[in-house]
Amino acid sequence: MNVMDRTFEPDLTVDLGSVRLSNPVMTASGTCGYAFELGDFVDLNRLGGFITKSITLEERAGNIPPRTVETTGGLLNSIGLANVGLERFIQEKVPLLEKMTIPVFVNVAGKTIEEYEEVCRRLSEIAVIRGLELNVSCPNVKEGGISFGINASATGRLVGAVRKACPETLLIVKLTPNVTDITAPARAAVEAGADVLSLVNTFTGMAIDIETGKAVLGNGTGGLSGPAIKPLALYQVQRAYQEVASPEGIPIIGVGGIVCAEDAIEFIIAGAAAAAVGTAGMINPSCLVKIVEGIRQYLKRQEIKTIKELVGTLE
Repeated sequence: MNVMDRTFEPDLTVDLGSVRLSNPVMTASGTCGYAFELGDFVDLNRLGGFITKSITLEERAGNIPPRTVETTGGLLNSIGLANVGLERFIQEKVPLLEKMTIPVFVNVAGKTIEEYEEVCRRLSEIAVIRGLELNVSCPNVKEGGISFGINASATGRLVGAVRKACPETLLIVKLTPNVTDITAPARAAVEAGADVLSLVNTFTGMAIDIETGKAVLGNGTGGLSGPAIKPLALYQVQRAYQEVASPEGIPIIGVGGIVCAEDAIEFIIAGAAAAAVGTAGMINPSCLVKIVEGIRQYLKRQEIKTIKELVGTLE
């Protein structure tokens, strides 16, 4: 290709199973609300996809405050899956999602396998919802959540049950980094029928008030996100890609500390097909579209025709 060809436009489209995204940048669940909460600050329809916050069968009030605390290079949260519940979500939020022009995915959580099955079955019948992200990695609830993600057998049972309940639905499984070997739950999820892997969720951590000698968060511990976790998340994505996703042909959504295009590109080189932005989008929503444009400019500068050519190219 002639390096002077200024008209060259790279192809940013990516495929998550049967769903095609116009570009690889997505919102990360839990950080962008149900639909257009960030709509006054950024045109969400310029992204590749939108992932809602977690939805559970029943409405959840969440954990006691304080629920968030800033740390060096990161954010600790202990929201506790606060949400409006399935029925209100369908009645109040789905009509908003139907106004989006990009693929919509709903993050699903639950206390039991049966709850996951029921929520997923109901949501799979809604046309605007292109796929479901199973949250097996929330560190801030005592039942469900991370308990399904830290044990590979439990991960497999949950994914298998939901796959049986929703045979035609695109299933994304969001994995926890709070394990010794990320490849074990990743492999279990894929073998049970996952179409896409999403990693990582937050790392369990805490902050202490030295004046009171008590934990700052009302729940005691919380999940650490933000730039501080990016190197750790990159490593987990690279391992999951090399040992599980690549051999099985399963795409990965890379998550963890992405604040700029360079961060997203690192995840793609490590093996992610798409990159989800969380904490950075809460701080500066406009960074979402800037990341899309930054990736485009990088591909032009490197004369890479398609974003797919960059996936898993780490040497």
